[in-house]
Amino acid sequence: MRIFIALAITKDWPLHQLDINNAFLHGFLDEEVYMYPPEGYDKAAPGQVCKLERSLYGMKQASRQWNLELTKFLSKNGFRQSKSDYSLFTKTSKGLCTFILVYVNDLLIAGDDINNIIEIKALLHQAYTINDLGLARYFLGVEIARSSSGTFLNQRKYILDILSDAGLTAATPARFPMAKGLKLSTEEGTLLPKLEAYRRVAGRLLCLTLTRPDISYAVQHLSQFLQAHKQPHYDAALHVLRDLKGTANRGLFYPKDNNLQVTAYCDGDWGNCRMSARSLTGYCVFLGPALVSWKTKKQKTVSKSTA
Repeated sequence: MRIFIALAITKDWPLHQLDINNAFLHGFLDEEVYMYPPEGYDKAAPGQVCKLERSLYGMKQASRQWNLELTKFLSKNGFRQSKSDYSLFTKTSKGLCTFILVYVNDLLIAGDDINNIIEIKALLHQAYTINDLGLARYFLGVEIARSSSGTFLNQRKYILDILSDAGLTAATPARFPMAKGLKLSTEEGTLLPKLEAYRRVAGRLLCLTLTRPDISYAVQHLSQFLQAHKQPHYDAALHVLRDLKGTANRGLFYPKDNNLQVTAYCDGDWGNCRMSARSLTGYCVFLGPALVSWKTKKQKTVSKSTA
């Protein structure tokens, strides 16, 4: 999504957003599935059941069947599915390109011909009924603010929701995501009786790394203790939230002036994990001046040296 938006800004493409109404109900089932008649349906005789032709919300295969249906529809209308990212569809006609990025029933559409965008919107509405949201402003919890100089991505509203749920709306902001030199382990502290609160915070922080690379290291560190976390782990998680309290307006800026040159940086520590003696690798990838990818990840093997 970040690469898609960065390209759209650089190429000066319009970036539109839409979602499909009742998407899962459009998926056709490949196997025989039966259900009891719902309450209020009086046409079924006693002992009869309903045979489903389409998927319903709550079925395990509903999302897969909808994806197959949408892929079939886009392919029928001239779009090609990317082999490196199956959520991306591309159509080229008379030297003009149209791109669609799909996340379940949410679609981002961009391209160098507004007529092609209008046409595919009309076809989707005719087939499924869409909710046309116009120019993209809020996608997957990410606020998209576009100007003449570029586009700013952030998750301020999501951060405020997290702080409100954790009861930290009035908390004193911290100056950094994690205390310098803090090394958490499974051996120190008392085991907390309830795991849901910590897991909920950690899961939300993972979603927040979509636009916040500055908390990537802290989130990686906290994600190691989801099975059995202790009080120091929860305190560290709350410290990250207090850092977000003072930095809610931070995000990613993608300038319009971009040469689209790919640049990557990588670094690692040496055996700093107290539990496994393994090292951490961190990398970030830029598309011109636009930061589009990053990760902090523990290495699979123990390094005997820094070489």
